[in-house]
Amino acid sequence: MDSELEKAVTFFRFEDLRIYHKSLDYIEWLVRHSDLFPNDNPNGIGSRFMLSAQAISLNISEGSARNKSQFIYYLKMAKSAVRECVVFTTLAGKLNYFTQVEVDDSRGQLMEMTKMIGALIGSLQRAADLSPEDPD
Repeated sequence: MDSELEKAVTFFRFEDLRIYHKSLDYIEWLVRHSDLFPNDNPNGIGSRFMLSAQAISLNISEGSARNKSQFIYYLKMAKSAVRECVVFTTLAGKLNYFTQVEVDDSRGQLMEMTKMIGALIGSLQRAADLSPEDPD
């Protein structure tokens, strides 16, 4: 039974990626620190921020089921979602939804994820012998 459980845990390749787990940690962090966000508007900053954070994990998971060049595309989409989160982080700080410590913590996590995604893209490009198109 244990070996069946172990196989189930690693059946989805993206679950072996550290960046995937880091992105889930960020979603969890955001849930814990977004209590000051107004929640009366589904198109408000809190909802949009959460969707962007979730898009990081979702793009990583979706792309992992594709070929290398498509996976790279999805990883670039995940990086775009990270950049959206940077904008929402800055806005949350300006609106006093986040303290300066929370802004710094969020930005630190987002910078780390950007570096990790960039490294994974570089690794996939080298493995597929693709030339890098976007230095970001």
